[in-house]
Amino acid sequence: MKLSGNSVLITGGATGIGLALAQALVVNGNSVAICGRTRRRLLAAKRGIPELQVKVCDVSRPRSRQDLLRWVHSRLPEIDILVNNAGIQRPIDFTKGDRDLVHADAELATNLAAPIHLCALFIPVLRKRQQAAIINVSSGLAFTPLASVPVYCATKAAIHSLSISLRHQLAHTRVRVFEIAPPIVATGLPGSRRRPAESAYVMSAEAVAKGIMEALESDSYEVALGAAKRLYEHREKAFDAING
Repeated sequence: MKLSGNSVLITGGATGIGLALAQALVVNGNSVAICGRTRRRLLAAKRGIPELQVKVCDVSRPRSRQDLLRWVHSRLPEIDILVNNAGIQRPIDFTKGDRDLVHADAELATNLAAPIHLCALFIPVLRKRQQAAIINVSSGLAFTPLASVPVYCATKAAIHSLSISLRHQLAHTRVRVFEIAPPIVATGLPGSRRRPAESAYVMSAEAVAKGIMEALESDSYEVALGAAKRLYEHREKAFDAING
């Protein structure tokens, strides 16, 4: 996959992995649009990277997704790459019954329903391009779940499965499907109570962005980064270790 001259849309692009990736893509000569729920953060991102186009959008909402598609048609009509990066993480304790299920609904809508619908909306557009890609950001927890955030882990496992299916369905098209599974990342993930900066397994957003760029350049379609490699390669032992 070429690293320059692309038109890219990144969901959840105002902070963390999305913003770091936007910076890397702009430096490499790409046109980049980001969307997110918070106007203040989007404008702050644009002040830091003036080349960005920004759009307020809650991808968990159907009307917002349709509005985003129309906006991209007008602002980024030759889109080559869709990056499904937006995500939230909530601790959910099923021993408390349905107390936390409102959080589960939000996670399902943002982490899973949104990428599914965005892929369906944008694939017809991407198929018209000479070379195109979908990048799904999953997690090492897709392979070895952390029991305190069960729905987050389940959504990321589903993104892993979705990526495999999309890759198969699009095998005879010009749309490539990448899955990037980071470890814990110092991003300020919405809803997360973990403090990744204190963890030996933390990875910076910039390091994740570099890993994504390297995956694109080498056409590596399924990549676990940093400590997530252990969760990917040694799943049973890793589950016991993080849930002991």
